[in-house]
Amino acid sequence: MKVTHFNDVPLEDVNVEGAKETKIRWLISQKDKAPNFAMRMFEVEAGGHTPFHSHNWEHEAFVLQGNGVLVTEEGETPFQPWDVIYVEPHLKHQFKNTDDTIMRFLCVVPHSSVPKKVTQNPLGDGPVNNC
Repeated sequence: MKVTHFNDVPLEDVNVEGAKETKIRWLISQKDKAPNFAMRMFEVEAGGHTPFHSHNWEHEAFVLQGNGVLVTEEGETPFQPWDVIYVEPHLKHQFKNTDDTIMRFLCVVPHSSVPKKVTQNPLGDGPVNNC
């Protein structure tokens, strides 16, 4: 079992090509002996964004704070606090902060999508362990 305040979890830069002003907290991960999923909190500064990328697993996200758009090849879909976002596998996507304050969202992914030392998708089509 784990109970902790999110501020007690280290905040790390997302050092992936295409990311701007984006940080991550690994709230729950394999280090916590969670067998199936990782829960991350992304913090995106005003004007920042995650990289525009795709991969073979889904994202399940929950917006906590700030306004933004989900960018896909079809266009931009706005979101706001308390919105739930599902990004299906292989969909090119980007979370972009359109607010003048920080944007925070939770994102859950399967552990199988989080290799230990890999920062780029083995297929070359996007980041693996940070976005």
